Amino acid sequence: MDLSKKNILAKFECFNDHWKPHIIGELNGQLVKLAKLKDDFVWHSHAHEDEYFQVFKGTLYMEFRDRTEVLSAGDMIIVPKGVEHNPYTKDGEEVWVLLFEPASTKHTGEVAHERTHNNQEWI
Repeated sequence: MDLSKKNILAKFECFNDHWKPHIIGELNGQLVKLAKLKDDFVWHSHAHEDEYFQVFKGTLYMEFRDRTEVLSAGDMIIVPKGVEHNPYTKDGEEVWVLLFEPASTKHTGEVAHERTHNNQEWI
């Protein structure tokens, strides 16, 4: 286990791609990931895993079938397992998020999409 500190903002500077999470840590079977999001994603759910989203920069829209939650820098939300959701951004804004999810979590659940990235890299 790596006991050295990591600067999250510096880790965000290590990549530029959108909707492709990068792993920065692991604890108790959970992966800690960073992602840059921009524009639309895809409706999906995770049958067996909850997901934690924390916004570091920008405004994230977390769409559910019955409402949309608007998250700003410093906000977080937990999407319970089985709940369909569709994160997106508006007006070309890039949003930086930190994610916690079990290592077994498939990026877009059972949905196959061009934005699906199940082989995520450590940075």
